[in-house]
Amino acid sequence: MKGNDLDDNYRHKGLRKKLVEELRSKGIRSEDVLDAINKVPRHLFMDTGFLNYAYKDQAFPIGAGQTISQPYTVAFQTELLDVKKGDKVLEIGTGSGYQTAVLLELGARVFTIERQKELFLNSQALLTRLGYHPRFFYGDGYKGLPAFAPFDKILITAAAAEIPDTLIRQLKTGGILVAPVGGETQEMTRVIKHGRDDIEITKHGYFVFVPMMKGTSYKK
Repeated sequence: MKGNDLDDNYRHKGLRKKLVEELRSKGIRSEDVLDAINKVPRHLFMDTGFLNYAYKDQAFPIGAGQTISQPYTVAFQTELLDVKKGDKVLEIGTGSGYQTAVLLELGARVFTIERQKELFLNSQALLTRLGYHPRFFYGDGYKGLPAFAPFDKILITAAAAEIPDTLIRQLKTGGILVAPVGGETQEMTRVIKHGRDDIEITKHGYFVFVPMMKGTSYKK
């Protein structure tokens, strides 16, 4: 990283180590996930007004009515996804790009979709400057990316009323999909696809996400 606008100093790194210990104390067990959280400079994915809060375990606004997820939530979802190095991962909702960076630090090949034009452009620019290189797509997450399917893992980072069948079809046999499912509050749901018509669904506690929307949205 070069320049003050991408500064990642010893103070930031120290705060990340404290955050990792907090996440460990809250039940995150995967050392790979914790190591990825420790490597990603979360403060660079937030507005400068929130810099003093970047390593608190809280969600914050990022514009376009969206938020950067609480680090515990990012770690929890990622742990459920059980990412292996080289996994082909479809991320629905790029948002700030923070979750994308965590997946990339785990060695995943990430295909990420964002429906908000403003966030799509911002996250693409920032991730590229930080040296992260997922495949970026501007489009409707409900449709997924059938041209690039099947995927080893699929992660939905917004609240879905139900898991779209289109996405389950894009998951390879043996693959895992993780999504927050529900209305005002959501249950973190993991789907393991054992076969075309054989899926295993487990629930893993309640969370609150912004709603998953259909279509795309231009923001001026």
